[in-house]
Amino acid sequence: MKRIFDRATILSTLATLSPIAVAPFFYHRLPERMAIHFNAQGTADGWASRPVALFGLPLLLALVNIVVQFMVMTDPKRNLHSRAFRLARYSVVPISILVQVAIVSVGLGIPIEVARIIPLGVALLYLVIGNYLPTCTQSYTIGIRLPWTLASEENWAKTHRLAGWVWTTSSLLLIIALLAGIKPFPLFLIVTAVIVIIPVIYSYLLYRKAGDLPTDTV
Repeated sequence: MKRIFDRATILSTLATLSPIAVAPFFYHRLPERMAIHFNAQGTADGWASRPVALFGLPLLLALVNIVVQFMVMTDPKRNLHSRAFRLARYSVVPISILVQVAIVSVGLGIPIEVARIIPLGVALLYLVIGNYLPTCTQSYTIGIRLPWTLASEENWAKTHRLAGWVWTTSSLLLIIALLAGIKPFPLFLIVTAVIVIIPVIYSYLLYRKAGDLPTDTV
């Protein structure tokens, strides 16, 4: 437990909770009932009380962060010196801040296009992850964890090199498209599908090429 609750866990948890620190400045300017969920068109379709929106969500994400820390720190294949490992330990922080900024902005009546801002924030996250994927070593919690990548270091390395290129290129194109005013939906879903499916197919093809397929038949 001491190993899990180290400096990175404490700092990332505090950073995830940081939106709570500014909540008192806006508390009485916000409505009693606040939008906390939005559909693909940016229309609010989920609501919560003001205390839950301002304090409950950061607390929930802080709990998620602790779960993430537990998973990566107890991973038998963890690489403490990997840049991807260090990135994963702070992955919940930008999500917490982005979500809270969007919720508070909408509550204050600030005209923001949620359907574009959230995908843009996620696209930036994709871009960062894409730059780190090629440096990711074999792990049960971080990276593209497939039966074939976990079974072969060569498959893992090649798949993550390709994935890094796919994620980086796709996220850049998505960011440009969103800034150019192209409708976020279904573009965001298409890009997300591409960055997931292409590495999986490539990894499987490498697996077949290596001749590791079972020959037993029923």
